[in-house]
Amino acid sequence: MKYIVAGHEATTGAEFAELALGTPLELWLGVEGESAEECAARLDAARDILSDPEFSELPDDLIRLAARVVEDHSDLFNVVPLVRPARRRVTRKGVAA
Repeated sequence: MKYIVAGHEATTGAEFAELALGTPLELWLGVEGESAEECAARLDAARDILSDPEFSELPDDLIRLAARVVEDHSDLFNVVPLVRPARRRVTRKGVAA
């Protein structure tokens, strides 16, 4: 299956997410072994991006993307649908005033 976002072909899931979001994933997820100073700088840059009006919808996009990944790979996440309990009707006895 090919993933094409904004005219660019993504070869991996990470590339797809990066193209869809318009920012590198490492900005949001960090990298293994980063120092506290590097983490602070990364989070500061992320805050700057989120304050830009161009990226005002980014948190919603991230949530939608995460939900889509979980839904598409539910076997990996052990996701089961929740059954909503039947709504119980309360019967009232007596006469309304």
